Amino acid sequence: MSKKIMILPGDGIGPEIVAQAVEVLKTVDAKFGLGLELSEGKIGGDSIDAFGEPLTDETLAAAGATDAVLLGAVGGPKWDQLGRDIRPERGLLKIRSKLGLFANYRPAILYPQLADASSLKPEVVAGLDILIVRELTGGIYFGEPRGIRTLENGEKQGFNTYVYSESEIERIARTAFEAAEKRNGKLCSVDKANVLEATVLWREVLDRLAPEYPNVELSHMYVDNAAMQLVRAPKQFDVMVTGNMFGDILSDAAAMLTGSIGMLPSASLNETGFGMYEPCHGSAPDIAGQGIANPLATILSAAMMLRYSLDAEEAAKAIEAAVSKVLDSGLRTADIYTDGMKKVSTAEMGAAVVAAL
Repeated sequence: MSKKIMILPGDGIGPEIVAQAVEVLKTVDAKFGLGLELSEGKIGGDSIDAFGEPLTDETLAAAGATDAVLLGAVGGPKWDQLGRDIRPERGLLKIRSKLGLFANYRPAILYPQLADASSLKPEVVAGLDILIVRELTGGIYFGEPRGIRTLENGEKQGFNTYVYSESEIERIARTAFEAAEKRNGKLCSVDKANVLEATVLWREVLDRLAPEYPNVELSHMYVDNAAMQLVRAPKQFDVMVTGNMFGDILSDAAAMLTGSIGMLPSASLNETGFGMYEPCHGSAPDIAGQGIANPLATILSAAMMLRYSLDAEEAAKAIEAAVSKVLDSGLRTADIYTDGMKKVSTAEMGAAVVAAL
């Protein structure tokens, strides 16, 4: 049976990096006989320019009819002056919400070849392998009421609502417990229960579920301490689970431990196993069109897609092995370049992974 994938290149460097991942997918498709069917759509600023909105209902429906989505990135200064409801990022929030993509997996893995590229000492980050599980469709990013209002004294006030229901917390908590069972059996839940009632409930739900997972050691940590610990002693963590906003911030911090956010893939899954896969970095409009962006996070996102949504573990491992082989050969894009290595372009790095496959 064929497996349908929608490609959403998006904005900025999105088309450049996605093009390399597509070539990798075509290569593993031919090598492993996966029967992949690729289609393409528009999201973000690309969709605004074509259709006047960041994600059309037609594109959303087409994406939902596939087995997985591979996304590049959205946004850029070209669209910064638009109203909040039609900016490129709204397309990303819409597809996550409408397709129920509640569980975001963000692995922070340091390839041994890149230990010197990290801003931390090699002995602090060597062997780093963290999985951050971020709740993606709730919390303050989606909470109502929200907006900007004018008070009686004429002063403007911005307001947002941080809200989580018990069922939303339980759903992401079980996902994280199950992930920890398959790894090293350690789960750290990150909250701000000393200040925020929503995360008091978060902690209560995690504690209630913990006895159902006797092989997982559950701990709790306030988000400010977690941020400090990520740069002090990151290898203490195995799986971290947290809400939407904290997960957004902490996963980007963890990304830099690995040398570059250009190395980090992500997966956003719903309850059926359908997923959207994208690099953790943004659209990087300052380098778009220059052919210097690192495509490896997008290529590794494609590997995650094969693993989690397409049941093609052998092909996923082949891609990851090919990336490691290319790094062994000394090839580096600008973001991970160190003295003595060979600096290559976006297309050259993608071609090297294809050749390694």
